[in-house]
Amino acid sequence: MFGFDEGREQRDQIYDGQPHESHLSHELIGGGAAFEAMKLFEDRQRREGKTVNHGFAKEVLAGIAGAEVDKLFETKGLDAFDREKAKHHAKKQAEELYDQQYGQYDQYDPDSSEPHPSMRY
Repeated sequence: MFGFDEGREQRDQIYDGQPHESHLSHELIGGGAAFEAMKLFEDRQRREGKTVNHGFAKEVLAGIAGAEVDKLFETKGLDAFDREKAKHHAKKQAEELYDQQYGQYDQYDPDSSEPHPSMRY
């Protein structure tokens, strides 16, 4: 099962400012993008203080994850061959992270829960 610690490690590997990284797999890119999407979602929702239902939260996460993959492929000069695989993987992993952290609640409410400790940076 994909988890927050693994996601943070993958995120750090691909967002560390290194130039072209053609050896990065779609799984690594997807996992890192998923973690970054979850972090961006958390930060924005906590800043705005809005409660949202799980379906909407997952749609937003999927959009952010896909955009992060696109950004990585453009900024890292990666081969477009695995782009769609990485997007699919990122969306799936972002949803998995969300479910691990908030699936037990009725909805996402930034005032009633804390982000995962790995996202405090």
